[in-house]
Amino acid sequence: MKANKIYIQAAAQISAQQPLSESWMTSPVTLEEPYVRSCDPNFKEWFSVLEARRMGKLMKRALVTALKVMKDTAIEQPDAIITGTGLGCIENTELFLDQLCREGEEMLKPTYFMQSTHNTISSLIAIKGRCHGYNSTYSHKSVSFDSALWDAFLQLQLGDISTALVTGNDEMTPSYFRILQRTGFVGQPGQVAASEASAAMMLTCVPQQPLCEVQSVQLSLGTPQLEMFAGQADALMMGYNGTPANDHVYAQLAAQLPGIPQLHYKHLFGESYTASALGIYACSHLLHAGQAPAFLRCDGEEAPLDVRRILFINHSDGNNVSCILLRSV
Repeated sequence: MKANKIYIQAAAQISAQQPLSESWMTSPVTLEEPYVRSCDPNFKEWFSVLEARRMGKLMKRALVTALKVMKDTAIEQPDAIITGTGLGCIENTELFLDQLCREGEEMLKPTYFMQSTHNTISSLIAIKGRCHGYNSTYSHKSVSFDSALWDAFLQLQLGDISTALVTGNDEMTPSYFRILQRTGFVGQPGQVAASEASAAMMLTCVPQQPLCEVQSVQLSLGTPQLEMFAGQADALMMGYNGTPANDHVYAQLAAQLPGIPQLHYKHLFGESYTASALGIYACSHLLHAGQAPAFLRCDGEEAPLDVRRILFINHSDGNNVSCILLRSV
């Protein structure tokens, strides 16, 4: 049986850059602080004040990005909704635990607890869109979104589904930033800013003016052999973030494909457990435009780069490595 081709029809983001916009491709926002929260859109344009009161910030962002790509593609009820998140709704979790410490167990508000679980995000999108199909959430640290994309890719290839909404969502509260800062994950000299990520994209088997084609999705335990991608990519999109241990892994992987120009994205979108969602989002729009601006290059060159095929590489702690090959259409 011949596998289906998979396309990204639309992709949207809410991040440290201008929300629901691709203005970062020409006028990027510079992230100068070690900790930057997302720039939120006007949520009143998407749902009522009463609805907004019931949702935390991350749930609002996740819902808006999902609704945006559903509107752009006219696919209101995708066959599958799959989310990747490292921390889930950590802000609601903190609010619930703070109230528990202050007031004990007898007078707790159930809303914070109900909206603190990781799978709340996918569930909310399904309820809003009245979707009754496959609904799943992956929480695997920095490859959470990559795992969600892999799930959708396989099901679409096999023909089990024809449309899939894949999202990546994480927030960074001040208290959790301080915890991760002590571990060295973020907030150190020379590192990119710690930030938040909400990205959504619609995957289909039928191309209708898509942003790009997803040719391959691979997740490996340990260091993969990248020779199979030789000659298949015009550029490598890497997750360099200024941490020596992290960047060393990318340098080793890039060494397997010498001579291929390298791009990076975390200096624009920041570091988070689902930063890779923003990386794939960026790749899809770069391929649609056919060119990567010079400020995305990290290979010593200072000229814009024409791109038709990008190999996106991501890893979590140097052990779990994802390789996602995208091609312009």
